[in-house]
Order: sequence, then C-alpha cells, then structure tokens
Amino acid sequence: MADSRPGGIGAALAVATREARESLLREHHGGAAPVSYLELFFDLVYVFAITQLSHFLLGHLTLGGVIEAGILFLALWWAWMFTTWATNWADPQRVPVRIMLILVMLASLFMAVALPHAFAETGIIFAASYIAIQIGRTLFMAVIMRRTDPVNSHSMVRIAVWFAASGSAWLCGALSDDHTLRLALWLGALGFEYLGPLAGFFVPGLGRADVSQWNISGAHMAERCSLFIIIALGEGIVVTGGAFAAGAASGARIAALAIAFAGSVLMWWIYFDLGAERGAKHIEQHDDPGRVARNAYTYLHMPIVLGIVVVAVADALLLSAPLSPTGPALIATLCGGALAFVIGTALFKRYSSKRGNVPFSHTLGAIGFVLLAAWGWLAPPSTMVFGAVAASLLGFIALWEWVSFHGGWEFWTPRLGKRLGWPERPAD
Repeated sequence: MADSRPGGIGAALAVATREARESLLREHHGGAAPVSYLELFFDLVYVFAITQLSHFLLGHLTLGGVIEAGILFLALWWAWMFTTWATNWADPQRVPVRIMLILVMLASLFMAVALPHAFAETGIIFAASYIAIQIGRTLFMAVIMRRTDPVNSHSMVRIAVWFAASGSAWLCGALSDDHTLRLALWLGALGFEYLGPLAGFFVPGLGRADVSQWNISGAHMAERCSLFIIIALGEGIVVTGGAFAAGAASGARIAALAIAFAGSVLMWWIYFDLGAERGAKHIEQHDDPGRVARNAYTYLHMPIVLGIVVVAVADALLLSAPLSPTGPALIATLCGGALAFVIGTALFKRYSSKRGNVPFSHTLGAIGFVLLAAWGWLAPPSTMVFGAVAASLLGFIALWEWVSFHGGWEFWTPRLGKRLGWPERPAD
C-alpha cells in the first residue's frame, strides 16, 4: 500500500497528479504530440495572410516592392513560428490555452487585413497587432510554465524582453510618415528578432536561454511545418486557378495552367517524398530536439515557404500572357522563387542527413535555374517555354533524387534498357 504519511511517496504522487491536472502544458515528455483541430483552424488565418502577401507582391514587382514583401513575410513567418513553439508546449485542449490561441488568431487576422497597405495608412494596425501577438503570447507562456517548467518560463521572460525592445522600433516605424524610415526601422526590428534564437535571447542580468533545455515534441514541430508547406502550396493553386479563371480558356492558357500545376506538384514531391519524413525522424531521434527545431525548422523552412509563395506569383504572370516574350518580372519571380525553394530544401535535407551533404540533384537544379535566368535575360523565349523549362528542372531534381534513394542508377538503368530493347552490356 502506498505511503500516505506527510512527505511520503503517496503524498508526492498526489502532489504530482494534482500539478499535472492543473498544468496547462502538454505531457509529451519529448514524445509525440498530436496537432489539434484548433491549430488547424488557427492556420486558416495564415492561408488568408499568404494570399494577401502573394497579391501584394504581384502588384508591387519593383525592387522596393520586393523588399516590402520580404519584410511582411518575415513578420508573418515569425508570428506563426513562435506560436507553433508555444503550442508545442501548451495544451490546446485546455480552455485558457484555447482563449490565448483565439486571441492570437484575431490579432493575426488584423495583420492580414492590414498587410496590403502596411507601408501606408494601415501600418499602425499591422505593427500593433504583431507586437501584441509576440509579447502577449510569450508572457502567457511564461506564466503557465512558472510552476512546472521554471527554466523555460525564464526563457519566455527573456524572449518577451527582446520583443518589447524590438516593439519600439515597430511602433516608431508605424507612426512615421517617412516611408524610408519605416522601412529601415521595421527591417532593423526583424533583424534584431531573428538574431534572438541564435543569441539565446541574452538579457543583461537574466543571462541566456539554453537551447538544450527546450524539451519539445519533435514530431509536432515537423508536422506543423509540413502543414505550413501545404498552406503555401495551396496558395499557389488558389493564385493559379484565380488567374486562369479571370481570362479566356485558350489553348495557350490551358497549357500554361498545366505547367503551373506541374510545378506545384513537383515542389510538393521534392519536399515530401524524402525531406519531410527524414526531417521528422531526425528531430524525433535527436538528443537535442530544441536545437534541431531552431535550425532546421525555425530558420531553414523560411526560404522554402518564401520560394513557394514567390513561384505562385510567377505562375500568375505565366497565365497572364503565356505567348509573350519572357520579361524581367517573370525571370526574377520564377527563377528567384525556385532558387530559394531548392536551396532551402537542400540545406534542410543536409541538416537531417547522416552524411551531412547537400543533395547533388539540388545542386545541379540550382545551377540550372541560374542558367535559365541568364537565358531568359539574354535571349528571352516565350513565357510558356520559359515556364516549361523551369518545371522540367524541378522534374529533373525530383526524378534524380527518387532514383538515387530507390535503388540508384545502377539498379534502374538495366531495367529501363531492357524495357526499351537496348542490348545488354556484356559481363566483364
């Protein structure tokens, strides 16, 4: 029978049971933590936000517009990513956590609504919503972690200090009528925030956070980031479908739609056929999942998502005039977006590879997109031909990698030759 004396084992178990029942944190202990329906509902706001961002970039295809779109994307990604970290720890089944997520969702909706004119009259709405998300959610996490996870509670306090420091730059920029000053202040604020995880959110007098203490569910982090990839790819489908529906269904536009769809499918294949599963296994089995989540998911997924969003803009340009000569805007968005996606995916796969090498297929593909950009600039083909070659490069990467990890060329070449009727090579 359990010892029920004061200070005995029974009393300790009773206290532990009561604390677990009262805690608002998940009890995954580094294991599996399912993605909740509320998290999926939460993501719908970011579906709308990514749509807003795509249309913003499509309407501002200048150097200044690209920089502005980059700033807006970095803010959206950071708000979503830090909320993903929070839901990795906090239990969305508990009512206070649900209320917190719904409030963050509301503030994110205000961000998304204000996004098209964030560098004009709605800048204060965008900045205030962003600051409220980052500081409010972080302080909530600090409070609910205080009793059961004091180490990470102190980390949340440090993070809140960093966001409060950058928040002044966000507000000053939003209140300024000088467009250049707003641009500089917001860019500086984001640069400061993105250095935070690498610096351990060091605060004088409070020290720095120890990433090895970030006891997270690797499976949850991998699944959440994979779902955001799906959001970005889905946005590409929405933009492409909308662009096609806005015009006549000519043969050229139908072919352009097929090319754009093929590009989306191939980007899905390149990421999910090998990278997503291998990355999930890597973080689940790693001794330091917090570090993997910081490097492989918080940072390296950023260019992957950004690349998909930019390629969606290129698809809209492709559908707008499929038979016209390739212009600078299509070259920049299609080759630039594809390069960001391929390089980001390659670095992610390198991080989760036992050999630690960059996939050779991705290296060749990246070189191919650089050469494609040069061709488009020096001797512009038709828009549709340019898009078809870009899709072919993605197909080359997908095929090369699939063959490499499903038997290799030495396995498949003889079988292909036999099907085509090639003579067998004599044995040595």
